[in-house]
Amino acid sequence: MNAFEKLKNKNKEGKFICVGLDSDIDKIPSHLKKMHDPILEFNKLIIESTSDYAAAFKLNFAFYERNGYQGLLTLEKTISLIPKDLLIIADAKRGDIGNTSEMYAKAILDKMDFDSITVNPYMGEDSIIPFLKNPDKLIFILALTSNPSSEDFEKLKLQNGMFLFQQVIEKIKKWNKNNNCGIVFGATNSEELKDNISIFDSLPVLLPGVGAQGGSLEDVINIFNQNNRNEYIINVSRGIIYKSNGIDFNESAKNEIITLNTKIKKLLNY
Repeated sequence: MNAFEKLKNKNKEGKFICVGLDSDIDKIPSHLKKMHDPILEFNKLIIESTSDYAAAFKLNFAFYERNGYQGLLTLEKTISLIPKDLLIIADAKRGDIGNTSEMYAKAILDKMDFDSITVNPYMGEDSIIPFLKNPDKLIFILALTSNPSSEDFEKLKLQNGMFLFQQVIEKIKKWNKNNNCGIVFGATNSEELKDNISIFDSLPVLLPGVGAQGGSLEDVINIFNQNNRNEYIINVSRGIIYKSNGIDFNESAKNEIITLNTKIKKLLNY
């Protein structure tokens, strides 16, 4: 089963939540810090509690790379804990000159066996093509991100009247020869999503920004529903994995994703 099929299968089940494993040693429950690998134990319990209700898991590389070699071992072991029918995304935001991107693609998509990766299109087509060679992988390319400074570049107005992020989306559609491109589009501003969803065509969408960053789950679901669109996932990290800092943190995470799924299914009349 390729990556896009995994996403579509979960969407058909009414599952649209991507659990972001932004696992921070400074934020996990204190009782886990006595363990040999506290982050791995935290991830294990989160995965066991939420995997039946999730559409995907996204591992933010920064939270693992901060621990050097040990962090990469934790990353590798975490991947092995995630059920194979779920999309596993490397939130790595790679993108460099062609031969460097080739090595990133081999490392993350082949050696580590992630289904998907986030990449940065700033350096253009030759920095993206190496990630697209395997049609079984799903490549989420940054279009409009959810951070406050996205307007520094992504929202610059071009001579043709388009915003830069809109031009990026048009390029992505041209690069999508293997039908394995997706986009990252921030959900913090629902009006931006509403105004631009028509240019997404059939590209799958990864939406950060719901929950702790202020985006509205209800707005996102309604906008996609009104446009007869599936094939999207809404990333929630802190709102799920840090719902509780106590012994019951994994049960609290489970209850939160069940609550989110219930809201989604009600909005979609599942």
